[in-house]
Amino acid sequence: MYPEQAWIYKRALLTPKKIALIDSHTGDQWSYTALDDNILKWVHYFQACQFKKGERIVVLSQNRIELFPILFACGMTGLIYVPLNFRQSKRELQFIIEDCEPVLLIHDHAHQAVSEKLSIERLLLTANMNISSLEPVHYTSWEATDAWLMIYTGGTTGRPKGAVVSFEAVSWNAINTIISWGLSEADCTLNYMPMFHTGGLNALCIPVLMAGGTVVIGNLFQAEEALKYMNTYKTTISLFVPTMYQAMIETDYFKTANFPTVKVFLSGGAPCPKVIYQKFAERGLLFKEGYGLTEAGPNNFFIQPEIATVKQGSVGKCMQFNQVKIINESGGICKEHEIGELYITGKHLFTRYWNNEEETNRTLVDGWLKTGDFAKVDEDGDYYIVGRKKEMIISGGENIYPQEVEQCLMLQPIIREAAVIGVPDEKWGEYVHAFVSCKKDSEINGDIFINHCKRSLGSYKVPKKVTILNELPRTDVGKIDKKELLALAEKT
Repeated sequence: MYPEQAWIYKRALLTPKKIALIDSHTGDQWSYTALDDNILKWVHYFQACQFKKGERIVVLSQNRIELFPILFACGMTGLIYVPLNFRQSKRELQFIIEDCEPVLLIHDHAHQAVSEKLSIERLLLTANMNISSLEPVHYTSWEATDAWLMIYTGGTTGRPKGAVVSFEAVSWNAINTIISWGLSEADCTLNYMPMFHTGGLNALCIPVLMAGGTVVIGNLFQAEEALKYMNTYKTTISLFVPTMYQAMIETDYFKTANFPTVKVFLSGGAPCPKVIYQKFAERGLLFKEGYGLTEAGPNNFFIQPEIATVKQGSVGKCMQFNQVKIINESGGICKEHEIGELYITGKHLFTRYWNNEEETNRTLVDGWLKTGDFAKVDEDGDYYIVGRKKEMIISGGENIYPQEVEQCLMLQPIIREAAVIGVPDEKWGEYVHAFVSCKKDSEINGDIFINHCKRSLGSYKVPKKVTILNELPRTDVGKIDKKELLALAEKT
């Protein structure tokens, strides 16, 4: 008798020959039956190692098909799956290993050299374990609230924090997404989001698999390749961050290709410039934004693509089994269009931060998650994410939301990307400093962008300085790295 966590097995009974996974890099394709067989091999291996419930398995690998059996085998044996960011330094990886104290590191060939420098028992991902998937499985005691994942977050604001996510939270995020977004076994998603990030695991991959659809695994992102794969594999919905979409709209392929099977292009991870909306609208393609975070799902809202075209920047309404509220500085519920901090609750919330009770208590209050994000809601009940609370600039006593200034700058056709930060200032407390990259080489002076902002924004919101860079620095998941920009601003 298979327990609740073996839902891939149950899906294999329903649609045994349906393709569950495709590795676009190797060409490998697994049916749901093949996926289940590979899961059982890892289950038997973990049991042969006599690992105990609650122990951690860390994984260091680029996106590949073989990661999914390890993920689900951890769920079936009570182990905690901890994906590592392969772009981090040895020092950063060693910190995480010392923090979570895993019993095993599983790595791919590309990261064997790094793995050998880490103080931990290691196993090559493609090693032949010589264990049959036909041997009986011995299940440990299991509760839905048991930890399944631990995803490290917080790379841009300080030392990483291990967000512990239960089987219940992963499952309810998937169920909620299937119901609220209307996913089915007809859906196919292309995933280039790194699988050490919640966007690469929980945003679409696990929901699509639970619905019986197909996940196409992308390796290292290349814009034209990704666009072509959407047609090759007849995808229906896929998630990319704005910087990926920016690269896509600059390709010749985007300007001429049709995407007949794609229902909607989904953006997440950071606010999306309106110019990207416009480029998709010009091609007659539906485009929308989502909002999420590791500690909550990550999926929390849904907006019809047709409405997203009109209400650019809105993430829509709260999903079916979640609750949200916006709290002002006085602790009350915000009125329509009033900006406050977004709070979220539901069964999809994370459990705690590993070895960090203080931060857990600061983030989870009376069953609600304090997101640290500013938001507002309009008269139709549609929500808008205004920006990170920690990124709000206070200059001369005035609150300035960087996203508003960034959107203003992006109206300049020559600007490719824009990021706005607050820099400490003796007179004003902080001043507004903008960083931009441009679409072509030219002798442009930042003053033209300052003058542009003066025509559209209140004087206190206008950047005092504009720095032009060839490229803006990025975090490991493709977001603009504002911590690095602040360090750069303080040097100048």
